[in-house]
Amino acid sequence: MTTFLSRNPARIEEIITEVPLATSGDVIEACRAAKAAQPEWASIPAPARGRVIAQVGRLVEANKEALSQLVTREIGKVYAEALGEVQEVIDTCDFFLGEGRRLYGQTVPSEMPDKQLLTFRMPVGTAAIVTAANFPAAVPSWYLVPALVTGNTIVWKPAEHAAGIALAMAELFYAGGVPRDVLKVVVADGPTTFDGLDAAMQAGYVNKLGFTGSTDVGRRLGELAGRHLQSPCLELGGKNPMVVMPDANLDLVIEGALFSGFGSAGQRCTSLGTMWVHRDIYEVVRDRFVTETQNAIVGDPFADVLFGPLIDEKYLLNHDKHLGMIADHHTVYGSTGVGRITSTNPRAGFIGDPDAGWFAHPTIVEGIRPGDALYDTETFGPLVGLGVFDTLDEAIELSNGHGYGLSSAIYSSDPQAIWRFRNGISAGMLSVNNTTSGAEAHLPFGGNGRSGNGSRQSGVWVLDQFTRWQSMNWDYSGKLQKAQMDLIELPCDMDFRL
Repeated sequence: MTTFLSRNPARIEEIITEVPLATSGDVIEACRAAKAAQPEWASIPAPARGRVIAQVGRLVEANKEALSQLVTREIGKVYAEALGEVQEVIDTCDFFLGEGRRLYGQTVPSEMPDKQLLTFRMPVGTAAIVTAANFPAAVPSWYLVPALVTGNTIVWKPAEHAAGIALAMAELFYAGGVPRDVLKVVVADGPTTFDGLDAAMQAGYVNKLGFTGSTDVGRRLGELAGRHLQSPCLELGGKNPMVVMPDANLDLVIEGALFSGFGSAGQRCTSLGTMWVHRDIYEVVRDRFVTETQNAIVGDPFADVLFGPLIDEKYLLNHDKHLGMIADHHTVYGSTGVGRITSTNPRAGFIGDPDAGWFAHPTIVEGIRPGDALYDTETFGPLVGLGVFDTLDEAIELSNGHGYGLSSAIYSSDPQAIWRFRNGISAGMLSVNNTTSGAEAHLPFGGNGRSGNGSRQSGVWVLDQFTRWQSMNWDYSGKLQKAQMDLIELPCDMDFRL
C-alpha cells in the first residue's frame, strides 16, 4: 500500500499525517457506497438536514483554534489567515442551516381551470468533489454544506498535501450528525482519482462533479462530465487584475496589493496577477509598492508575517518555472534575492529558519505587456506583475486579454470610471477600492472563461449546482385539458377606437 506523508512546509522534517493513498477501486467503492446511501439521506426532511449543518457549524466554532493551527501547520498559511478561513466554514454553515427550511419552489398559475403548476428543488444525487490544498477548509465547505443540506451524498477527494485537515474536517461533520456513507473521503493522487471517477460515472454512481484547481485539470474533468451529459461545477485559476486610476487612494492601493499579491504566498486563485497603473501615477505607485514589499516580514507562519512558506516543494518548483519567464525587458524588484529563501540566498528581516522550509522571495516583475508569458500565465506564487496604461479602455482590454475571468479590482472614486470598468470587465467578481482576494459566504463566487464554466459557489446561487428543478402539474378538473389547445378566450372588440 502506498502512503503519502504530509509535511509541515515551514519545517519539512515534521510529518503532519501519514495517510494511505486510495486506489481507483477505492474511489469506485466510495462512490458506490455514497450512491446507495443517497435515497435515505434525501428522505430525511430538509429542516432536519439543516439542523445537522447547524450542529456542524457549532462544532467547527468550538474547534476553531485547533483546526486553524492544523491549517497553518499542514499548508503553511499564516495563522491569522487560517483563523479567517475556518471562520468562513462557520459562516457557510450559518448561512445554509436555514436553507433547510427554505429550498423554495414556486407555484405558477395555469392557463387551465382546476389545475395547479408547481416546482420543486430535487437533489442531484451523489456529488464527487475534488478540492485544492490552498484553501483546505473554506473551499470544501462551499461544496459540502450546500450539497448535504439539499439531500445529496458526497465523495470528497481533498488534495493530498491537506489530507490531515480533510480528515479532521470530516470528523467534525460526522460528529455533527452526517452519516459516514453520506460523506466519504478518499485521499488519492490525480491520475488514480480520474480513473476511478471515470469508471464510477460509467457505472452511474456519480451525478455531479465539483472541482477547484487548475484550468488544465478543470478542462479534463469538464470533458469527463460532458461525456455523461453532466454539468460540472468548475472553479479554476485566475490572472486577476488590479486597475489603479489617477484619483486612487494610494494607501489603500499599496495595502491591497500587498495582501492580494503576497498573502498566502500568492497561492490563491484570487491572488493579484498584474497591477495595471495609470501612467500619471505609475512611478509613485511602483516605488511605494516596491518599498513596502521589500520591508514586509516573511517567515514563520505563526509569527506576525505577510506570508509563510509555499505549500509543498512542488509549488516552489512551479514558482521557479515562472521566474524563468522573466524576459530581458522586465525589471525585478521586491527582495534581497529571487527564488527560494535560504541562508545562502537570504531575505532581509526573515523570521525563523529559512533552510527548514519551502520559503520564497516576494517578486515584483515590472514591464508586463501582452505577449509576455507572464501576462497570461497564472503564477500561483509570490510573484506580482506590474504594468502601465493610459486610458481606462486600455486598462479593461489589458485586464481581459489573457482569457481568465475570476476576480478583479479597481481603485478609484470616480463613479463613471467604476461603472465603465464594471460593465467592461469579464471577471465574475469585482472589487472597488478593495483587493482581488476575499469572499463572503452569502455572495456568489466563481469565474468565466479560463477561470470556470460560469458555475457559482456560495449564497443561494450554489443551490443550482446541487439541485435539479422538477415541475409538476396537477389537474383536478376530472377531464383531459390540453395546454395550448383548449384555450380560454374572453370576448373583446379589437376594432374599438376612441
